[in-house]
Amino acid sequence: MKPKVFIARPIPSEVEAYIADHCTCEKWTGASPITRNELLERLKDAEGLLITGEKIDDELLDHAPNLKAVSNISVGYNNFDLDAMKRRNIIGTNTPDVLNETVADLALALILSTARRIPELDKLVKDGKWEDQDDEPLFGVDVHGKTLGIIGMGRIGEAIGRRAKFGFNMTIQYHNRHRKPESEKLLDADYVSMEELLQTSDFVLLMVPFTEGTKHLIGKEQFALMKNSAIFINTSRGQTVDENALIQALQNQKILAAGLDVFDQEPVSPDNPLLKLPNVVTLPHIGSATYQTRFDMAMLAAKNLVAAVTGKQPPNIVQELKSGIKI
Repeated sequence: MKPKVFIARPIPSEVEAYIADHCTCEKWTGASPITRNELLERLKDAEGLLITGEKIDDELLDHAPNLKAVSNISVGYNNFDLDAMKRRNIIGTNTPDVLNETVADLALALILSTARRIPELDKLVKDGKWEDQDDEPLFGVDVHGKTLGIIGMGRIGEAIGRRAKFGFNMTIQYHNRHRKPESEKLLDADYVSMEELLQTSDFVLLMVPFTEGTKHLIGKEQFALMKNSAIFINTSRGQTVDENALIQALQNQKILAAGLDVFDQEPVSPDNPLLKLPNVVTLPHIGSATYQTRFDMAMLAAKNLVAAVTGKQPPNIVQELKSGIKI
């Protein structure tokens, strides 16, 4: 008998067909995202769950006595209550690497958009105010030849560094938990302290996972160290930044601008002051949002799920759950 799985979000038909070849599938077909209560109801008999973002905790696991595996269509997995999953020997997987280049493209787009004020000037033209301006109020800042400081030199950080170094002749420096000699050689990058990076970078890019250790990694003290001309880019998670401190730094001209794909609260509140500031580029958490990359993420998540519920080793078990998992 095929294992039973629940697909809690829309996925491409080819991905669904792959799962159906190996499993008995039930899927959410509602026009809106599935509610928590509906999800709990659907998991009574499920051995596997394909999902993005929903909290996997004791409450959910209590409603899913047969559950063996949860496959996240995401690199991040801060929605996993790792302790709860360990206690029940639940396999948890994610989708790393397939989105590296796409997220790097988006990060570079934020660097260029903030530096050259693209959204702000696009609005000016569309509002018919081009003729009202002298040239100087439209000036931005150069990207080529400037210093990019990357906080978090993982695979995505390195991909961003390649674009900056070889596309724009930027000087690359980085701070990371561990040195990356290969990245240093490839990018001619300097490993520096957090303090030095913040003080000397023209662009500060945050690319770290969200953990207890990275919560509010960048706050009032860190913004105070940055140049007044610095541009801050966040493509990691909103909770890695003290958002109130960021707002104050922008309003008080402690930094020049910010480019954000993530926020502390998502979707971002319409009342958030960041949405009223002309020197902030705001995106709706779309780092991996291209057709090809989202397809690849869904297919990798499906392969993780099928492997886990059919007794094989999934390719992408999250690090904290690898020990003790019985396949």
